Amino acid sequence: MHNSQHVQQITDLLASWANAVRAKDVAAITSIYHVDIIAFDAIAQLQFKGITDYRTHWQRCMEFCGGESLFELHQLKVQANEQLAFSHSLNHCGGTNDKGEAQQCWIRATQCWQKGKDGWKIVHEHYSVPFDMETGTTLFNLAP
Repeated sequence: MHNSQHVQQITDLLASWANAVRAKDVAAITSIYHVDIIAFDAIAQLQFKGITDYRTHWQRCMEFCGGESLFELHQLKVQANEQLAFSHSLNHCGGTNDKGEAQQCWIRATQCWQKGKDGWKIVHEHYSVPFDMETGTTLFNLAP
C-alpha cells in the first residue's frame, strides 16, 4: 500500500496540524478529523466518539497547557493507497506549567485516514504512553 502523492498530502496535513497544536488553534487541530472520529487518547478517558466529543477534549488539553507549547512529530511513517492511509510517529510534546517550568515527554501516535469528498480525514487516532508492568507507572522519561 503506497502512493507517493497521497503520502505527501498526508505528510503536509500533519505538518500543518502540528503547527496548529503548537498554536493551540483547536479549530485548525480538529479540521483534519472525520465527523465520526473514534479516538483513543492517552489522556482523560478510554475513548472519544465523534468530533464534538474530541474537540471538547482538545480544548481542555489546550487550556491545561498555559505556556508555550512544544509539539514535534518524529520518525513519521505514512502508507497510503487511493482510499485509506495509516500514519504513525513518535511525538515530542509538552509545555510550561503554572510555575513556568517546562514539562515534556514522548508519546506514540497512530492515525487511520480515509479519503472522501472533503479530502483526507482521520477516522481513528490512538495515542499511548508506555508503562512499567510491575509498578503500573507510566514511563514518561523514555526517548527515542
